[in-house]
Amino acid sequence: MLVIVALGGNALLRRDDPADVESQRRNIAVAVRAIGALAEEHDVVVTHGNGPQIGLLALQGEAYREVRSYPLDVLGAESEGMIGYLLDQELVNELGGRPVATLLTQVRVAADDPAFARPTKPIGPQYDRETAAQLEAERGWAMARDGERHRRVVASPRPIAIVELAAIRMLVEAGVVVVCVGGGGIPVTVDAGGRLRGVEAVIDKDHAAALLASSLGADALLLLTDVPAVEVGWGTGDSRRLHEVPASELREMTFDPGSMGPKVEAACDFVEATGRFAAIGTLGDAPAILRGDCGTRVTGS
Repeated sequence: MLVIVALGGNALLRRDDPADVESQRRNIAVAVRAIGALAEEHDVVVTHGNGPQIGLLALQGEAYREVRSYPLDVLGAESEGMIGYLLDQELVNELGGRPVATLLTQVRVAADDPAFARPTKPIGPQYDRETAAQLEAERGWAMARDGERHRRVVASPRPIAIVELAAIRMLVEAGVVVVCVGGGGIPVTVDAGGRLRGVEAVIDKDHAAALLASSLGADALLLLTDVPAVEVGWGTGDSRRLHEVPASELREMTFDPGSMGPKVEAACDFVEATGRFAAIGTLGDAPAILRGDCGTRVTGS
């Protein structure tokens, strides 16, 4: 089987973790053990989130005033290289000689996507209300509530096509474990002359993972995060976990657009486009989720 493994940004840098490289290495080691177990039996392509990391890079850039701040597409490339390096190194150590490659990946979006007028994608660390208001005033950031605190939100246009898809396919066919489309990919548009141009946005990594999986003809899409399964009625006394559910039924349910919503939508998109299955669950349970022993499996019927 060809399995696309999408690692959530909060699974690689948890909410309560210090935003340092040691924390990320510890979490990545957990991820790679799960990926390694999958790679023993299957072809694997890994993608990952970057919300906490790109926000931190943006803050670090703001601290140096001698040059203009780097745009989000460049920060996205930096975070893709940083997380990709950590994943790549750990995968090489884990897989005992199997080839691994990390690929900076550009993903096309539409220049007229309505998301550019409605920033909704959270990036970076959480702030208290007073700090969030100060950042809005000083830097022109849009801020939104994230639980009891606030985070910066930016435009999140829909991915249309993966620029390096042919290269990814060649690597997979050669038996390489590929890390790509990190953070949803580097957002680019095509100008009137047919040239690629970076844009100020971030792409939702779950939607990009679904596009990657569909484009490669994958057999399964695993969306791995820090929760064990999809829950209906989450946060209430009537909550229950879903084990296996058709995409058509899942479409009728309501989920938080800032957390589980994009994962559910991406899973349904992949299943409806391919007739195969997607699954959502905890990072460390990846092999069991693929077998259907835990997590939430989304099917076509």
